[in-house]
Amino acid sequence: MNSQKIDLLSLLPAELEEFLISLGEPKYRAKQLFTQMHRGVSPADMTNIGKGTKQKLDELAYYALPSIRRKLVSAIDGTVKYLFELSDGNSVESVVMKYKHGNTICVSSQVGCRMGCAFCASTIGGKLRDLAPSEILGQVLVAQNDTGERISNIVMMGIGEPLDNYKNVIKFLRLVGCEDGMNIGYRHISLSTCGLVDKIDALAKEDMPITLSISLHASDDETRSSIMPVNKRWNIAALLDACRRYYQSTGRRISFEYTLISGKNDSVAAAERLARLLNKALRPSKSDSFPIHVNLIPVNPVAETEFSATGKQAVQKFAKTLEDNGIRATVRRTLGADINASCGQLRREDEKNKS
Repeated sequence: MNSQKIDLLSLLPAELEEFLISLGEPKYRAKQLFTQMHRGVSPADMTNIGKGTKQKLDELAYYALPSIRRKLVSAIDGTVKYLFELSDGNSVESVVMKYKHGNTICVSSQVGCRMGCAFCASTIGGKLRDLAPSEILGQVLVAQNDTGERISNIVMMGIGEPLDNYKNVIKFLRLVGCEDGMNIGYRHISLSTCGLVDKIDALAKEDMPITLSISLHASDDETRSSIMPVNKRWNIAALLDACRRYYQSTGRRISFEYTLISGKNDSVAAAERLARLLNKALRPSKSDSFPIHVNLIPVNPVAETEFSATGKQAVQKFAKTLEDNGIRATVRRTLGADINASCGQLRREDEKNKS
């Protein structure tokens, strides 16, 4: 990053146009630049702009994409995991997953995370900094160009809490949806949050029909607070109230992520409590049609924690208990099992090797 220069890839079309006009460039130059930059082409390598324009841009602005520090490809299902190096030497992870409906990338929004969730590798060591819009977008661009396959879906579930980097994340979402850029529609984007209630309310007003995923992971405040410090600021009741407001405002389905930790939150009794909680908070009357979907995720063992994953039989019992109580439940499909594709571990390993 260079704070003294303009970050070209973080500029929306109107901002880029204004910047170029200030340099004495014609208005149409903005579209030329925007389209090619969003294909991963540096202005220095563009053939349709002159040497004078390139010199101005080089003096006053910069265009930077992350570089691939490590790349792992699953022999099982073709999942690709990247450790990207940013211009300041920090690193983040992205994962490209292949489905019948298209390719999905999971991107990071921060270097590290300050949310402190006890089961998550991404938060070990805390947050170092937020990512710029260009650094989030760059993960998508580089992965698409490297795989040679179009990425059509995005999940913001990588390193960092997206709503803790609210301004930059919102700008990234606007950039990635631009018709002259990657043109990935909001309905093909999911954003996961641990529950920043004020930012959920703000997001509802952005007119972005993305899918919101709530990292819930417990059915009572005591358990949730013990593994997710954010619950001490906004408890489950406050979080579910915000979910109701979000659905009423946007009409978009919300999914709830529930990481199953052996002996902690995975009993049949916990599943029954979860079903009662969600039904009572989100469907208080029979006429309520709030669509509730719980995505069950067996915890990924992390060396620095003592948590272990719930067994397959117990996972299925948990899911059936939810279904029996009117809550749609699915068990997240494991992808990239042979490359440890869950987020935060590759960066953690790299940090250890550097120290």
